[in-house]
Amino acid sequence: MAGQEISVPYDYLRRASVPSLESFELSRLNHAANLRKEIDELLNQYFEETTAALLARFLLQRRAPAATPGRRRGRRALRPKAEPLAPVPHPLSRSLAI
Repeated sequence: MAGQEISVPYDYLRRASVPSLESFELSRLNHAANLRKEIDELLNQYFEETTAALLARFLLQRRAPAATPGRRRGRRALRPKAEPLAPVPHPLSRSLAI
């Protein structure tokens, strides 16, 4: 869906009757509402998965055996070498133009 182009049938809309335009508008608003629901569900799933991963990391750090005597065990030593996740904007941070 990310690369999907949106094409608006301008010729049809220009020649359409008032009831047809109203129907088209309601159809697009319904589709937009369905997309918003899908995005909300995906964000909730993302937050749940991230929370579970952070909890697992916390428990791993608590269970890690102490390093050699005299050395402090730190978070950096236990952290896997991976790229950090890009920040996710809050779903309501931008107003939607309808």
